[in-house]
This record gives sequence, structure tokens and C-alpha cells, in this order.
Amino acid sequence: MLNLLRLDAITLTHFKNYASRKFVFAERIVGFCGPNGAGKTNLLDAVYYLCLTKSYFARTDSASASFGYQGFRIEGQFNRQHEKFNTVCILRENGKKEFLLNRETYTRFSQHIGKFPVVFVAPDDVQLVTGLSEERRKFIDTIISQLDPQYLHHLIQYNRILVQRNSLLKQFADAGTTNVSLLEILDLQLVQPGEYIFAERKSFLQTYIPEVKLKYEMIAGKEEGLELAYQSGLHEHSFESLLLLSRQRDLASQRTTAGVHKDELDIRLGDQPLKNIASQGQRKSLLFAMKLAEFSVLQRFKAFPPILLLDDVFEKLDEKRMHNLLHWTCV
Repeated sequence: MLNLLRLDAITLTHFKNYASRKFVFAERIVGFCGPNGAGKTNLLDAVYYLCLTKSYFARTDSASASFGYQGFRIEGQFNRQHEKFNTVCILRENGKKEFLLNRETYTRFSQHIGKFPVVFVAPDDVQLVTGLSEERRKFIDTIISQLDPQYLHHLIQYNRILVQRNSLLKQFADAGTTNVSLLEILDLQLVQPGEYIFAERKSFLQTYIPEVKLKYEMIAGKEEGLELAYQSGLHEHSFESLLLLSRQRDLASQRTTAGVHKDELDIRLGDQPLKNIASQGQRKSLLFAMKLAEFSVLQRFKAFPPILLLDDVFEKLDEKRMHNLLHWTCV
């Protein structure tokens, strides 16, 4: 595999447990070892920050600052297809975050997404398989956002309007009156980004799902009856019709009960939900299959491989599955 995207160096200042530290990477494959608490995961998270402008773990930027500090600085030097890029992420003490590429400050962080694609695999990612549908939607959204800048724009727009619509539904309940005309305006505003998101998810998953099944068979040694399906109300109704059909339920529950924010990636072994019957090894194998499929799809669309970050990935894998995973990641 040609190494067409790499991180040559990274410098951390007041980031988590790093007061000031620089790392230089000279090889295609780099491993870190050390005792618990040494900062291995934090270093990987810093790389993720430079790729997607946010932490993989922390919900707020301030949570990534060193104890006793209000801000941090991460600087990295990328080499993408023999072109060098300098990236800097700064969280200032006043809480303002800045992101720069080659000394130019972004006006919107979303402009950076997709320039340096990345795949992160961490122990707690098993929630992607066993957790709520929100986990899988976020995962799919992150992949597509690295492929299509317009998707991220529509996703941000959709979530903003969704918050407004839910707030309006609550206002109706509090006031005891309903303004249908106002609700219809928000419905129309929600439809356009919603239908775009649905179309892009549907198209992406037609490519992604077969790739997951292929990777699972490669890791586990056999398919084991694995089935994945994209579930969405928009398969059977237009979004406008779906909102109209669910209007009374929305008014009663004071929230939007139908739409792409309710989509699900259904995962089964045979005819049973995988999370209910799968062993720990099967769950971990599926997690890796989903992540490696992400890697393959990003590589295919970008025409170069993304950065792959693996954090303590071999726990609960038997020797055969571990061997298959290592063979794939190191070729």
C-alpha cells in the first residue's frame, strides 16, 4: 500500500497529560507502548483532533486541556500525496477555538473535514454495535461527512431546524394552542436537508454494507449469517408526507418523532439482533469489520488511504481473529 497520507510530526502543549511534547514519526506503521496513564490514548486523540477538529472522546474542548489550564495547542505536519501541510488547533483561555491550515484560519471548522481522513478504533467503540441507534447514525454521518462537504452542511442545517421544531412543539403544549402555519414553515425547511441526508445515507450504505460483511468474514473466518439493513421511514414515504402523518403524535409527545434523526442501521445474526446473542468476540469482530470497511470506503473515494488509529484493540479477540486483523492492517 502506498503511503500517500501521513503525519510526520505533532507537538502538544497543555493537552491532557502533556505539558509540552513533540513526536516525530519516521515510519509508515508506528506503535506506542507504556504503562496505563502514560498518555498513549491522549496522543492518538490529538491526531484525531488535527483531522476532524475535535476530540474523539471528550464532549467539550475544555475537557482536553491539562489540569489547571483553560486552553491547549496542537500542531501537526501532514504529508498528503507529497504535499506538506501545517495544521494547528488552539483552544484559548477564553474558550474560543481556532483552527489553521498553512497559517490560514478557517471561518468554519467544517471546511477542514475530509482533508485528512481518519479512522479511530478504541475499546469503548463496542457501543457502536451494542448501543443505541444514535451511536450508529453518528458513525455513519462522520464517514459521509469526510466524503461529502455538502452532507455535513445539510446535517448541521437539519439539526438546527430540528431543535427549533422541537422547541415550537413544546411551546404549543405550554400555551395550549397550536399554530399549524408556523409548524408547516419549519416542516418545509426540514424536508430539504432531510431528503438530502436520506439519499446520501442510502447511496453510501449500498457500498458500505457489503464491505462490512466482507471484512467480518475475513476477520471471523466465516460470515455467520451476518445481515445489515438501513431502516428509515423515508423508504416508504416522502419526508413531507412522513411529517404530516406523525403530526398528531409529535404534538402529543412535544418532539419530532419521525425523520432521518430516527434512522437505524439494523444488525442481525440470522433473524436475531446481534447485540442480544453475539459473543464478545463476535461483537469485537463486527466492530473491526465496520471500522475497516470505513477505511476501505474512504480509501476508495479519496484515492489514498486514511490515517488508521488503533487503541488497545486486541482485548477479547482469540488468536485466529487477532492474526486476521493484524494481517489486514499491516499489508
